[in-house]
Amino acid sequence: MPLYYNHKPTGRPAKDDDKYTSKYIDAPSTPVFPFGYGLSYTTFRYSDLAVTPTKISPAGRVTVTVTVSNTGARQGDEVVQLYLHDRVSTVTRPVAELKGFRRLTIAPGGRETVTFALGSDQIGAFNRAMKWVVEPGQFDVRVGPNSAEGPTATFEVRP
Repeated sequence: MPLYYNHKPTGRPAKDDDKYTSKYIDAPSTPVFPFGYGLSYTTFRYSDLAVTPTKISPAGRVTVTVTVSNTGARQGDEVVQLYLHDRVSTVTRPVAELKGFRRLTIAPGGRETVTFALGSDQIGAFNRAMKWVVEPGQFDVRVGPNSAEGPTATFEVRP
């Protein structure tokens, strides 16, 4: 089955209680292990997600910060992944696009702040004329351990 994280939106997201949505009848429509999923001997918690500034021009940049805490009893490695979603676009964009990742080694009880910078080279896309553009609108940012989990925040691009 073509279950991948950066699929195009169907316009009818899967809802268990609605028979007129895009889903399988006899099985869940989500993968058992989402893209980026990994196992560890410890557990991690993501908190304090912040996007600054929350409004930028098409040539602007945003900084995304998140705190990752090791809540387990052992030292562990975590791959922190940043995904971006353009809510409205003139061309179809995926529901999630991997735009950055960082590998961390965190001691038990430790915490680390991870920072990502997003500019026009990560926010933009090719339009119908095949020109790279950053379109105005709202963008969702999710930072987490895989493509299906993690806190989310938004920012807006204004002309």
